[in-house]
Amino acid sequence: MSYTLEFESQVLSIEQNIKDLRDSSKLGDIDVAAEISRMQAKVDRLLGSIYKKLTPWQKVQVARHPDRPKFLEYLSGMFTDFVEMSGDRLCADDRAIIGGFAKLSDFKCIVMGEEKGRDTESRLLHNFGMARPEGYRKACRLLELADRFDLPVISFIDTSGAFPGIESEERGQAESIAKCMEKSFQIESAFISIVIGEGGSGGAVAIASADYVLMLEHSVYSVISPEGCASILWKDDSKAEVAAESQRLTAQDLLSLGVIDKIIREPTGGAHRNCEEVIGNVKSSIIHYLNKSLETPQDTRTQLRRQKYMSMGDKFLC
Repeated sequence: MSYTLEFESQVLSIEQNIKDLRDSSKLGDIDVAAEISRMQAKVDRLLGSIYKKLTPWQKVQVARHPDRPKFLEYLSGMFTDFVEMSGDRLCADDRAIIGGFAKLSDFKCIVMGEEKGRDTESRLLHNFGMARPEGYRKACRLLELADRFDLPVISFIDTSGAFPGIESEERGQAESIAKCMEKSFQIESAFISIVIGEGGSGGAVAIASADYVLMLEHSVYSVISPEGCASILWKDDSKAEVAAESQRLTAQDLLSLGVIDKIIREPTGGAHRNCEEVIGNVKSSIIHYLNKSLETPQDTRTQLRRQKYMSMGDKFLC
């Protein structure tokens, strides 16, 4: 891990001491294993204490952590035989959304996800995970392929929102998101979505209208970013922390509201501290809910999916 969040600062010095001890042990025959083990246990205790009482704004920071596993890491760590499908057959290929045919254990499936990128070059290539209309039209194409070949769909959500540029509006951003959601409610394929970082606005909902929506423990899912909410309500994006407290955007809030179906545990200190463990947790959860969805008859599955989302507004208004 190369980046430490502000509220993790109390463990930074201990982790630096651990690094120094490891470096010094390479220069001689000094046995520091016991001391390193003791200090690492202290780090784990501190992180466990900190992460048990994170505020909503702190969870937003964890969800945005630059070292947090991105979609392409889940793709390479969980799936095999991936064959990418490029382009929307209308305009261009949007690299903010990656998708294609793959295998998850014994399941042949369609997998797609929003990729933010990890360094400057890849972030620019993937437009920070903010898809343009052609990205959602590519996703719609993938949903159609899944329905045609009776393949389950697995989608990974990690975006601050759909790209808000003028060119996106000119090419029909709102229509492309709406069409993607419409197609999600029409397909008879099993459909599982998971929020692995940020789930922002229509950019997330477009590919998250699934039978089951899962969230990592410290991910967030909301109609707008806290900064955007603050700039609208108070004309001051510095009030983002206040906005986050009111938005009910944490996995725990959304589970209690019935918006999501499962919270997946993260390693102590967040997913960025143990990528292999969190990828394993995500894989087992997806397989469990995929089996659960496949147990439901196709026509019933589509009907239940529609009812699930159409009834949410009534439930919240009551």
